[in-house]
Amino acid sequence: MTLGHFEELGRLAERCGAELTGPLRRYLELVERALGAGGTLFIAGNGGSAAHAQHIATEYVVRYRPVRRKAVAALALSTDSSLLTAAGNDIGFEEIFARQVEALAKPGDLLVLVSTTGNSPNLLRAAEAGKAAGVTTVGLLAKGGGRLASLVDLAIVVPTDDTAHAQEIQLAIDHYVCSQVEQGLA
Repeated sequence: MTLGHFEELGRLAERCGAELTGPLRRYLELVERALGAGGTLFIAGNGGSAAHAQHIATEYVVRYRPVRRKAVAALALSTDSSLLTAAGNDIGFEEIFARQVEALAKPGDLLVLVSTTGNSPNLLRAAEAGKAAGVTTVGLLAKGGGRLASLVDLAIVVPTDDTAHAQEIQLAIDHYVCSQVEQGLA
């Protein structure tokens, strides 16, 4: 039995640690700025990235590590099935996140869009809606970043075409940022 998956992931993690230091610091600054100003973190993605959005929003609202701290305003935009199905049915699936950004987001908030391809129409529209609302946008991306990389204020592109490894590193990135934010709140 070979543990190639873990070896490849380890090499990718080391590469990201070396190449993404600047963007990760900037991401942490954006999260801290939004939360420090009373803003909300909005997180969106499709499929596994939707699960990522829910996971990270929960870490902010509840806690990441067992420390006593105040709750942080964070919301995964993939969790309201009635809203998602109504928007998908009535105005189109490409609008499911943009409609929520339009309704809920305000300047000072941060919109985090998680995607391995960077080409999902609903995330592209969400980025556009974020810009229109005056919201800062971050893309956690892979596979070169896709079209989304040019639409967000900060694109963090994991240097891989492997979807599983991209998702694993994206989650590690968000866990790192959340842990740093939480230390500041404890």
